Amino acid sequence: MTKKVAIVFGTRPEGIKMAPVIKELLLDPFFEIIVINTAQHREMLDQVMQHFGIKPDYDLNLMKPNQSLAELSSQLILKLNEVYQEIKPDLVLVHGDTTTTLIGAYTAFLNQIPVGHVEAGLRTYRLDSPFPEELNRQLVTRLSSIHFACTDENRTNLIQERVPSEQIFVTGNTVIDALMTTLQIPVTLPKQLHLIESKKWNIILVTTHRRENIEELKEVYQALHMIVQSHKQTLIVFPVHKSPKVRKEVQKYLPRHKRILLVEPMEYHSFCHVMKRSTIIVTDSGGIQEEAISLDVPVLVTRNTTERPEGLQAGAIRLVGTEKQEIFQQIHLLLTNTQIYTDMKNAKNPYGDGFSAQRIRKVLKAYFQD
Repeated sequence: MTKKVAIVFGTRPEGIKMAPVIKELLLDPFFEIIVINTAQHREMLDQVMQHFGIKPDYDLNLMKPNQSLAELSSQLILKLNEVYQEIKPDLVLVHGDTTTTLIGAYTAFLNQIPVGHVEAGLRTYRLDSPFPEELNRQLVTRLSSIHFACTDENRTNLIQERVPSEQIFVTGNTVIDALMTTLQIPVTLPKQLHLIESKKWNIILVTTHRRENIEELKEVYQALHMIVQSHKQTLIVFPVHKSPKVRKEVQKYLPRHKRILLVEPMEYHSFCHVMKRSTIIVTDSGGIQEEAISLDVPVLVTRNTTERPEGLQAGAIRLVGTEKQEIFQQIHLLLTNTQIYTDMKNAKNPYGDGFSAQRIRKVLKAYFQD
C-alpha cells in the first residue's frame, strides 16, 4: 500500500538539502510525495526549485516584507493545518531548524501525524546562538518519531537527550548529495563574476546573514576591506543576503573597492562552482561549513559557536568570532602560511558521501513496513 509523505520546507537551505530526498522518494512507487513550499524565502528558494526541477504541490506564499517570526509562525500554523487536514499524510518530513521546520512539525503533532526530522541532533546548547534556530531544533526533536542524524556526534546528542536509539539513523548530510549532483553540471558564470576568471586570484567567498550577528557585521566588513588593501592578489566575492538589515550594514560599513564584488544572491548552481574555485570561505552559515570541507576549501566562521563541531575537530574550519583584528589575522594567516592552509584544505570530510537521501528512503520504507 502506498504511503503518503508530506515534505515541508520554506527556505533556500532547506530546499537544497531536501531536493535529493524528494528526488529519491519520487523514484520509489511505495511513496506518494506531497511537496509543500511555505515560501518563507521566496525568490532565493524559487531559484533552487528551478535548478532541481521540483514543483511544489502546495505553495503557501507566506513571505512578506519585514514580517516578524511571530507573524510568520501564526500564518504557518493556520495554512499548514488546512493542508494537512486536506491531504492526510502518513508522515510529515521536515528539515533542520527554521521557523517552517518547527511549525511544520508542531502542526503535524497537533494533527497526530508522525514527524521525520532530517538533519537532527545539531546543538550548541545556547538558545541565543543561533537564534531562534537552537530552540527550534530542540523542540522539533521532542516532536519527531524518526531522527535522521548527519553524524555520530549528532546521534550522541540525541541519545543524551533520551531519544530512543532505535529512532535515530545516521545518514550523512543530504547537502553533499546536492553538491555532488550540481557540480557535475557545467556552468557559465553571470557577467558580474567574469572577473573571477580574468586571472589567478586568491578568492575569498563571503556570506553573512545571522540575526544574532547583525550588530557585529561592521567589524567583519572592515576586516574584509583591510584584507583587499593589504593583499593585492585577493578578490572578495560577496553575494549579499536579501535581508534589509544585512544590506543596510553592508551599505554603511563596507567601503567600495574594485576587488570586492558585491552581487545578488547567486543561483545555487553558480554558487557551488564559485565555492569550488574559492581559496577561503568566510561565513556565518551552517550549511556552507559542510559543503566547503567537501570541496577542500578552508572555512573561517564569523561566530563564537557552531553546531557543527565535526568540522572543527577535523581541522577544516575555525571559529574566528566577529572582532575585526582577529578576522583579519586569521585570513592573513591562511593567505601567507602554506602549511596551515594545506592542513585545513586536506582535512577529512565527516559530513557524507553523496548517498544520504538513499539511506533516508530505505529507513522510511522500513518504518512503514514494520
